[in-house]
Amino acid sequence: MRAPVLNLLLIASVSGASLAQGCVSLAQAQTAAPAPQTASVSPDAIKQREQELEAARASKKSAEEAQAKLKAEISALGQDRTQLNQQLIDTAANVRAVETKIDEAEARLKTLNGREQQMRSSLDSRRADIVEVLAALQRAGRRTPPALLVRPEDALQSLRTAMLLGAVVPELRGRAEKIAGELGELVALRKNIAAERDQLAADRDKVRSDQTRLTALVEERQRQQASREKDLDAENVRAIALSRQVGDLQGLIAKMEQDLQSAAKAAEKAAEAARQAEAKEAKAAAANAAASAKPGPAIFKDRSRTTPAIAFASAKGLLPLPVNGNKIRDFGGSDGVGGVQKGISLASRPGAQVTTPCDGWVVYSGPFRSYGQLLILNAGGGYHVLIAGMERISVNIGQFVLTGEPVATMGSTSQVASILATNASQPVLYVEFRKDGTPIDPGPWWAANEGEKVRG
Repeated sequence: MRAPVLNLLLIASVSGASLAQGCVSLAQAQTAAPAPQTASVSPDAIKQREQELEAARASKKSAEEAQAKLKAEISALGQDRTQLNQQLIDTAANVRAVETKIDEAEARLKTLNGREQQMRSSLDSRRADIVEVLAALQRAGRRTPPALLVRPEDALQSLRTAMLLGAVVPELRGRAEKIAGELGELVALRKNIAAERDQLAADRDKVRSDQTRLTALVEERQRQQASREKDLDAENVRAIALSRQVGDLQGLIAKMEQDLQSAAKAAEKAAEAARQAEAKEAKAAAANAAASAKPGPAIFKDRSRTTPAIAFASAKGLLPLPVNGNKIRDFGGSDGVGGVQKGISLASRPGAQVTTPCDGWVVYSGPFRSYGQLLILNAGGGYHVLIAGMERISVNIGQFVLTGEPVATMGSTSQVASILATNASQPVLYVEFRKDGTPIDPGPWWAANEGEKVRG
């Protein structure tokens, strides 16, 4: 007679085992097994499906309206490069901010889920005690406790009701209260998990919306760029062909800036901008000692600029990392095959947004050997910034880009050679700074606070 009760209460201990659907009382469990339920589609289920269909229709209509509105907004920008830059940088910043929130929410959920599993395991290991307490409470009560369900909320309510109904001795009540306390903690934990999941879903919807907007803005930027550079496609094809003729990065940079018209123009503009910036800084420092004080992120706020806001050498401590992620290899460390790491490697989330860490001109954009998709910026003053490992690059050779401007997206797996990716399962972005062809430590250039991102 005790066996049916034991079977039912083992399930009620919220160990995660299955329970016959519906409500079954303890009294029924002592006399007979629950009758099987017939499978049928209830009116409530039909109504729910109708509501889901209506919600899908409303969502589609809303998406179409949002798309039309976005097209109108972008059309209104016209040829205003300043406004387009503003929209691009702000939207890219929003995408990266939400990506950070998603990463943090997923980390919290992992912790909460682990805690829930620990609590379930603890309750599971004490099945016998829970069975004994509930069975004793039933025998002591004046009437049968309510039906038990598989959810911990139902188990907790049943336990509390049984305690109220039974003439419980102090020792038994103490054991029951301890079990009830653990069940209550589990119920609260499940509510926290549900809230986190709801927020995570909202954030994912938000980032998808922002990514749609960003894609449209990038397409408009590149359309305008293409209209200004009539031979853009031919230049890109030639750049890929030239890249196959060289064996290393320094050779690639030299080849691009010497042989490719748009890259050569970019290099010339970078050199001229560097000379002007250095002359301006020297003049300002001589005129006013205060002018030599270290600049802040506000120096990048002018979206209409067509040359770097500051000489690259003077931008130390101001530049943002180009992608959200964890650093898995640092400059000067082992590269895994007996050599030395010449840049840094950042493990990111799939599809993460990549933005420029500095102002500069694009001198190469495309695939290059084991680097996967490679982007090279001429930042002026003999400095080049190399970014590799993206799945898609959205800027062209000769184009001037601003700090924080979207330039690429990551794929779902690592696109760079395993020597750079440390065989990581996540997408990996490789970043390298060079001065006059020699790799240098990028560490001094990154913003001091990792959470602080220069917004362009």
